[in-house]
Amino acid sequence: GFRPAFRVLKFYVSDDSAGGRGCSPEEPTAPPAGPPGVCRNMRARITLEAGDCVPAALDLAPGQPVTLGRSRDNTVVLRDELASRLHAKIYFEEGRWHLRDFGLEVTTGVARTGVVGTLSGERPGKSVLVRADMDGLPIEERSGLAYRSIRPGVMQACGHDVHLAIALTLAHLLAERRQDLAGRVRFAFQPAEEVAGGASAMIEAGVLEGIDRVLGLHVWAGLKTGQVAVRPGPMWASADLFSLAITGKGGHGAMPHLTVDAVVIAAQVIAALQTLVSRETAPTEPAVLTLGSVHGGSAPNVVAGEVTIQGTLRAFSAGLRERLLRRTAELAQGVASAMGGGAVLSHQAGAPAVVNDAAMADLVAAAAREVVGAGNVTPFEPLMAGEDFAYFLEQRPGCFFLLGGAPEDGPRVHHTADFAVDERCLAIGLEVMAAAVLRMLEY
Repeated sequence: GFRPAFRVLKFYVSDDSAGGRGCSPEEPTAPPAGPPGVCRNMRARITLEAGDCVPAALDLAPGQPVTLGRSRDNTVVLRDELASRLHAKIYFEEGRWHLRDFGLEVTTGVARTGVVGTLSGERPGKSVLVRADMDGLPIEERSGLAYRSIRPGVMQACGHDVHLAIALTLAHLLAERRQDLAGRVRFAFQPAEEVAGGASAMIEAGVLEGIDRVLGLHVWAGLKTGQVAVRPGPMWASADLFSLAITGKGGHGAMPHLTVDAVVIAAQVIAALQTLVSRETAPTEPAVLTLGSVHGGSAPNVVAGEVTIQGTLRAFSAGLRERLLRRTAELAQGVASAMGGGAVLSHQAGAPAVVNDAAMADLVAAAAREVVGAGNVTPFEPLMAGEDFAYFLEQRPGCFFLLGGAPEDGPRVHHTADFAVDERCLAIGLEVMAAAVLRMLEY
């Protein structure tokens, strides 16, 4: 099944030794402050045995090795090194979880592979949705990490496994304190964020029914670990995926006068589309048009009759977004028609801009200051990245924030084969999410 790289969980074993049964004999340790029977080693090897008290959502069977560590807040961190956890999955392929063991009301198969778990507290309060996206990307991983994906050509290259780990742990911790919880918390484990298809599908399935406000995060490997970034208003841009089908007339490479070369048309279309931002958009209005994939032709001596161009369009203004999509289709068709061919735009997927509610953003910033200190809650400029959490924010007031996760050797770029995060960010993200949820429930 789908693996999170880490799970941040309180983990108890019976206390058969001073340091807690299962501690590595090579790394003796004194018992930590806090619950007895918890091994303190940062990388102690343990083996589960029948009767160990382990949350069932971990799916750990007796005899399976795991790695255990302790965070700065005395929370225990678990990372499974088994192959069954290392199968990163993409888009709508995510696996299933066992939130019922935490006492949540669970619905599976939401938006095909999504999972929704609702936790009802024993005191009155608001209802908050916590969203965690799960999907990976079709990239061959080169990180060299012990928990790297072993599924060829697929990896967690954007940190969604971090989001999943934090939300799963938050569900467990809040369930343990159900008697003190005011209101309801609904956990939406969402598929298909990378293709902007999961959020809207979950909303159509009714995940927001009875919900008052929404909360989400994104680990950011370009932001220093220990920092949190949050802002009111526009945060991330809209993102639209599209393809252009360029058509001409194929033929023999030695007789181009009898053909309409789709490759040449595509080249002219690509050049013309660059003017949509540089000459048709005001310099004060951010917009990015990226043509990331061009495919056409089958042999060096054959004039191609078809070429497919795939791209993305990003903007903050809804009006600009709509206009640039329309102009992309018009300009491509105009150029292709003038050269004897044709062009058809297909809008494959899209999400509006991420716009935080001002009151909810202030609330999350206050929660973050409690955890990391005022000096580590950083302002930042809106990013041109896209995120379909925007659909939740269109429907309910809420906040989407960034969790710093840059590795100690420097920031990493998301969506690359060597993507990695500093694992210390997991405990920080958990604390901030917990503090923010509790504030939202009673605000």
